[in-house]
Amino acid sequence: MIYRFEFRPLARRFLRSLTTSHGSWDIRESIIIRLIDEAGRDGWGEIAPISWFGSETLEQALDFCRQLPKEITEKVIFSIPDDLPACQFGFESALEALGTRENNQYLMPNSGLLPAGEAALSVWQKLWEQGYRTFKWKIGVDAIAHELKIFQLLIHNLPASTTLRLDANAGLSYQEAELWLENCDLFPENIEFLEQPLAVEELETMLQLSKSYSTAIALDESVATLQQLIDAYQRGWRGIFVIKPGIAGSPSRLRQFCRQHNIDAVFSSVFETAIGRQAALRLAAELSQHNRAVGFGINHLFEQEEDTWLQRLWKDL
Repeated sequence: MIYRFEFRPLARRFLRSLTTSHGSWDIRESIIIRLIDEAGRDGWGEIAPISWFGSETLEQALDFCRQLPKEITEKVIFSIPDDLPACQFGFESALEALGTRENNQYLMPNSGLLPAGEAALSVWQKLWEQGYRTFKWKIGVDAIAHELKIFQLLIHNLPASTTLRLDANAGLSYQEAELWLENCDLFPENIEFLEQPLAVEELETMLQLSKSYSTAIALDESVATLQQLIDAYQRGWRGIFVIKPGIAGSPSRLRQFCRQHNIDAVFSSVFETAIGRQAALRLAAELSQHNRAVGFGINHLFEQEEDTWLQRLWKDL
């Protein structure tokens, strides 16, 4: 079948700079794509790269879209190379969505993202009032002594039923990772996992750390793409995999791998719009095996007028 192909870039501003060990992020750029079949039915997808996580750059994704003809086939979609994983996700998602008006509210527990630093001490209360019971806090941004003080305040202020995830974004040294794990082990009822404490190339070290402490370690940057995920599994990782569908690559191949190996996965956002989020949550609903909260509690990070524009676009699909 032949599909008419359209695309347009999109930029959304964060309410405040998103700070991680990778640096600060002010504007989230992506590409909205549309496929229209011969019957006039359409399907929408989103290409939302994060190059420092291992996907293509936005410019590479735009170049790919620009070089495509106005009419494409499924063969073109399933031939997108592995070095364009966000493009793979966007085009396959649009193909899957073709002809549907799906806008399901997937009933899965969700994790709310807290800002780095002391701001987390006040923001968690607003998210709690919105119904969040799992929170994710960025660490590895400031001096570890300062962050550990904030951590103590945060863990003692959070209600007892709260679950906290700590995300280092590969920003810790080995000694810092040990110190964080020692502190996390003191609160086994509240700390779900420490996410990506070390750099991608230190997988073997993270394997050893996972056996030395009771706090679970989750891989994130180390398994950003499907090929990385397969590689980590083949090298012996049987812990938690944080999967960002928006940059993982082909949804059909991701489904196949997850079902074959029944991995312990946490599905997480790449700060996509509702178009990409809907496709990612569909995968999460199909593939989550351990009832872990998904990491899509990010709407509060963006300016509301842009969310309103997107809701209007979504309603008109």
